[in-house]
Amino acid sequence: MNLKDIATPNRTKEILQKYGFSVKKSLGQNFIIDTNILKKIVEAGEITKRTTVIEVGPGIGALTEQLARQAGKVIAVEIDKRLLRVLADTLSPYPNIEIIHADILDVDLSDFYASHLADAEEIVVVANLPYYITTPIILRFLESRLPIDRMVLMMQKEVASRLSAHPSTKAYGSLSIAVQYYMDAEVAFTVPKTVFMPQPNVDSAIIKLSKKENGIIAVEDEQLFFTLTRSAFVQRRKTLWNNLQVAFGKDKEVKEQMAEALETAQIDPGRRGETLSIEEFAKLSNAFSGFDLTKSEN
Repeated sequence: MNLKDIATPNRTKEILQKYGFSVKKSLGQNFIIDTNILKKIVEAGEITKRTTVIEVGPGIGALTEQLARQAGKVIAVEIDKRLLRVLADTLSPYPNIEIIHADILDVDLSDFYASHLADAEEIVVVANLPYYITTPIILRFLESRLPIDRMVLMMQKEVASRLSAHPSTKAYGSLSIAVQYYMDAEVAFTVPKTVFMPQPNVDSAIIKLSKKENGIIAVEDEQLFFTLTRSAFVQRRKTLWNNLQVAFGKDKEVKEQMAEALETAQIDPGRRGETLSIEEFAKLSNAFSGFDLTKSEN
């Protein structure tokens, strides 16, 4: 079957005109008009007939069709009701696509898994994410603990750099740790703004998140771990000790407990948070877990 790709400037214009579709900036709608970029995304996702893809925000179906040509099944979740009839048309040649009208942030992912993914051999999440909901969507999937093998996500280049950053770099912070706690992260490639219609103001990047081969790092109290990592970056130029005092308090007993935890974890209190690896934060969190420091988020 020789099908005409959606992701060309002419075909995209033709589809938008046919349905009188106007782009909503509030939904971050920018359609890709370069098939090569889409094929690189599919390749980065290592999509095969064993793969069930969850696509967030299919738009007019440009990436969806490329995924469907390689995947066993594609479940595309679209928030914009206006696009449902567009997708029903553009994706009609592909019987392995299911379109769901929903806001992914409102979907109960446990129910979603039971209804759509229980028999999946391999699960890959693919999405072209608008800037304002990039982080909430990623963290929602990660925190759901669904058995996701990979996530291949397009986002603002700057955000991709933060998610994949390593210790002692400017981009490294609590968001890097929040993502890399669950999965390994790498920037697969950058995407120039010229391949979108309409063009965004900034370049984008594809980030690839892969399931950790040895499982996630063992921490005794996840809430404490994430509180600790956020606290360490409140003022980047301050030492770990100073930031922890701001978070946990400065009375004598608290300071003694913090000093003991840092010594147990073998971490110099004079270091800055940005120099600590995720493993070091895990050691520190476990050393703190015996103490009552719950006032940390005040």
